[in-house]
Amino acid sequence: MTTQTTPTTRPDNNTRNNEYRPQNRNAGGPRGPRGRYFPRRRICSFCVEKAQFIDYKDVEKLRRYISERAKIEPPRKTGVCAKHQRLLAAAIKKARHLALIPYIPGQSYRFTSQR
Repeated sequence: MTTQTTPTTRPDNNTRNNEYRPQNRNAGGPRGPRGRYFPRRRICSFCVEKAQFIDYKDVEKLRRYISERAKIEPPRKTGVCAKHQRLLAAAIKKARHLALIPYIPGQSYRFTSQR
């Protein structure tokens, strides 16, 4: 009196009715079902200007390379080459040390002569 039962298994997420469909694997991509997205390489703005050094006193230019959280933006986001990223980081750190740029977000230094 033995009855044979078949084991119940859950279906795989990749198969539907035991049929694999590779065309649905990347259906929600950024450029369609099979397209790949390659970001365009940015050109270093300092190389275009042929800048030999970056002035730490040019606060407006330095602020473009600082995030809203007062962090130095990475070169993959700004498009600055490795050489100018090193010079830029040194200029930003020097400007912070001289209180031209704040260390923390939300601060602004506005020095006025009080005579």
